[in-house]
Amino acid sequence: MSVPFYVSPEQLMRDRADFARKGIAKGRSAIALQYADGILFVAENRSPALHKVAEIYDRMAFAAVGRYNEFENLRIAGVRLADMRGYSYDRRDVTGRALANAYAQTLGAIFSSGGEKPLEVEILVAEIGASPAEDQIYRLTYDGSIADVRGYAVMGGPAEQVADYVGEHYSEGISLAGALRLAVDALGHDGTEVRELTPDQLEVAVLDRTRSQVRKFKRMSEETLAGILSESRPAEAPTEPAEGESEASGESSGGSPADEAEVAPPEDDAPVAPPEDPDTDRPL
Repeated sequence: MSVPFYVSPEQLMRDRADFARKGIAKGRSAIALQYADGILFVAENRSPALHKVAEIYDRMAFAAVGRYNEFENLRIAGVRLADMRGYSYDRRDVTGRALANAYAQTLGAIFSSGGEKPLEVEILVAEIGASPAEDQIYRLTYDGSIADVRGYAVMGGPAEQVADYVGEHYSEGISLAGALRLAVDALGHDGTEVRELTPDQLEVAVLDRTRSQVRKFKRMSEETLAGILSESRPAEAPTEPAEGESEASGESSGGSPADEAEVAPPEDDAPVAPPEDPDTDRPL
């Protein structure tokens, strides 16, 4: 009779956690940011059909990274749970906290089970309130851990680098244009070289408390996104001197033409190579 191979529970959980983390790190990052009038979601996503951000209920949204088929099943289950509770009781009984607890139980049960692999996903559940103080953002990891975050949350890919950039530049009460520009810049600072993301590479949605409709979720089109990014782009410093600047500088110096002729311009014969464009091609 053969003796079964023994693996300690600590080692088993460690291996399952490493497996899930490696799978999540292969994806691209997603950010949730609180701004003055709601919650902004920005994800790097080149697919126009496979969404990382979606609506759950009237004032609730869902964002995820990792394996699409796994978090899409979680999204559908969340929509069904919210619809059933709102239909059976009242729409006000559907809360982000209850949905986050349901997701945590599901993720925790699958992670601790030895019969199936852990889900390679991280998800965000957000609910908008009547004021910024009442907004709720819950981050759930592959093992069912749940955290109530404030201000911003980053998940997927090089999340630590992106979160560090957001933390250095984020401020409470930021405008929508400022939050969008910050999120796009943060997603571009995910490695050694800085990338400039275009609207067709992004998926953007908001929970807007100022909307008159009951449903507060709204997606941003590429045209709207491009307009906001162009308006929020910082102005570049002028490269040429203004008209009359050279004459004014000459008059203020008080020197004679002879003295000016004796001053030779600095010599700079060293060739300067043009900057190379960074290679931004990355797999989806």
